[in-house]
Amino acid sequence: MIGRLRGILLEKHPPSVVLEVMGVGYELEAPLSTFYKLPEVGSELSLHTHLSVREDAHLLYGFFTLNERSFFRALLKVNGVGAKLALAILSGIEQADFARCVNENDIARLVRLPGVGKKTAERLVVEMRDRLAEWDSGAVRMEQLNIGNGVRMVPVTSSLEDAISALIALGYKPPDAAKWVKSIAVEGMSSEDLIRKALQAAV
Repeated sequence: MIGRLRGILLEKHPPSVVLEVMGVGYELEAPLSTFYKLPEVGSELSLHTHLSVREDAHLLYGFFTLNERSFFRALLKVNGVGAKLALAILSGIEQADFARCVNENDIARLVRLPGVGKKTAERLVVEMRDRLAEWDSGAVRMEQLNIGNGVRMVPVTSSLEDAISALIALGYKPPDAAKWVKSIAVEGMSSEDLIRKALQAAV
């Protein structure tokens, strides 16, 4: 089991990251909660990882914090939730808000996440309640994001394309992804900021 990788960040195109470790480039998929905290390309980076072994592929998923990885693994235990949907949930809702939805049976909020229908939302509420209860209050609270520091500013056209592609990869329909991103885009915004604000607009 590969639990952690430390190396040089070569590429970051949501939801994919390429991390070079001892001359080997590892391709990982990561939630947007991790992307918001990534340093500049070329910087040293350490990610907690989850390895998924399938008949046709070995897939790596990367997380900035152990808490994100624990949440991802807890979601995978829910009936009907695979890795792609777990990443979409991590990307589309803060853990504290997710915990509130579970505790308050807020199905309506959960079904607004891409790929989450009513039945899946109901299973999330039922099956995640006990798991969330095992965590202390800090375990379901995401760290404060420092978006203003370390964000690479790129041309708007590139940022728009990256943001739209990221939303589509999460399961949003292309027309909706394009509409949300373009509605909040201003010159000079990074792809990370565009994605974050577009997700807020999608709620």
